[in-house]
Amino acid sequence: MAATAAILVVEDEEALRTGLCDLLTFHGYVPRAAATGEEGVQCALDGQFALILLDVMLPGLSGFDVCRALRAQRPQQAILMLTARGAEDDVVSGLRCGADDYVTKPFSVAELMARIEAVLRRTGGVRETAAPFAFGAWQVDPVTLSAARGGQTVALSRREIDMLGLLARERGRIVSRRTLLAEVWGMAHVDRIETRTVDMHIVKLRKKIAADGGAAIETVRGEGYRFSG
Repeated sequence: MAATAAILVVEDEEALRTGLCDLLTFHGYVPRAAATGEEGVQCALDGQFALILLDVMLPGLSGFDVCRALRAQRPQQAILMLTARGAEDDVVSGLRCGADDYVTKPFSVAELMARIEAVLRRTGGVRETAAPFAFGAWQVDPVTLSAARGGQTVALSRREIDMLGLLARERGRIVSRRTLLAEVWGMAHVDRIETRTVDMHIVKLRKKIAADGGAAIETVRGEGYRFSG
């Protein structure tokens, strides 16, 4: 699987900004947030993002200003704009200043994710989708974000899918927390990071993928985890 795509969310409304970042994280992306147009331009030029999720109505520089500024310096940057429902002029202006696509508020989660994936496919920023794989008696499907055995199906997050995929590839071998942080979370300098994030995700996974399904995730004290199914 290709590296996890980073997405910059430029949105001044805190609740929506946080919700968008949580949604992107759930679907396996690495979000970063900015609350103003000026901050958005700076973040976008300081980093490398597969996509900019850009609100039109921002304090200071508007979304249109941000879009034009980014297009001038990074012509290939993928940009998806968020506009008010029914604001046809905003849609036209956004496309004219260089946006790749737009989503009108309020939007559904399904619509937003479909538009994001579509833009990433067109601009080459989408990661390859892993093929279905077995994890014990479970059949894991990265496309539908689920695992099934018999007549039972459980929903999984993109990150849980990636964790299971890594453990399955390393079956019988210990996978350290640092390896999980680097390969699943995309974190750098993991040797200097102290976090219980991996452990908490493993606990949730164990509740979903029960051991009686032949999918035991074994803890190797002081070392990491091992798939022993």
